[in-house]
Amino acid sequence: MLKIKNVNLMACCLVALFSFHSAVNAQMSTFKDGTAISGFGKSAPVPSHSLPENSEFTVAFDVASTGGEGVVNRKFDSLARFINMHVAAGVKKENIHLALVVHGKAIFDLLNNASYQQKYATTNPNEPLLSALLQNNVRVILCGQSAAANAVQGSELVEGVEIQLSAMTAHALLQQEGYTVNPF
Repeated sequence: MLKIKNVNLMACCLVALFSFHSAVNAQMSTFKDGTAISGFGKSAPVPSHSLPENSEFTVAFDVASTGGEGVVNRKFDSLARFINMHVAAGVKKENIHLALVVHGKAIFDLLNNASYQQKYATTNPNEPLLSALLQNNVRVILCGQSAAANAVQGSELVEGVEIQLSAMTAHALLQQEGYTVNPF
């Protein structure tokens, strides 16, 4: 009798799990590529909300955690999502000014393919995303202190990455330029 109850309980749990998984997949299917940065930064439309065309955003994103070996850094992808969803909401792309300040172990996600392959024996999945961000006027700034602590040279980075004295310095200078810090 106890065995039958356990089997029934397990069956109910599996049905609930598959139902939840199906609901999540259905919800995630509303997230689509944007028109500004294709292949990255999927977002969902919010039909009840639009922004004035003359809206301006000047935002810095702080990233210290790596995406993991061979994985696109989700925090980097957030910048593509920010651009895509705001352009879709009516903001002119030229009114979106973003900076990505990278420190800690996330610096390895900034390595060019040759350097990344040398370290991880695979291509850097972040390089196409970083290139797309740079082409969309996103400033990508590496903390010089993290680079020094991890013996990372400028020649090892994706082309276009800036090196600043420190992440703290980068944020202080960006704030003087009117950037706010995204808390996510």
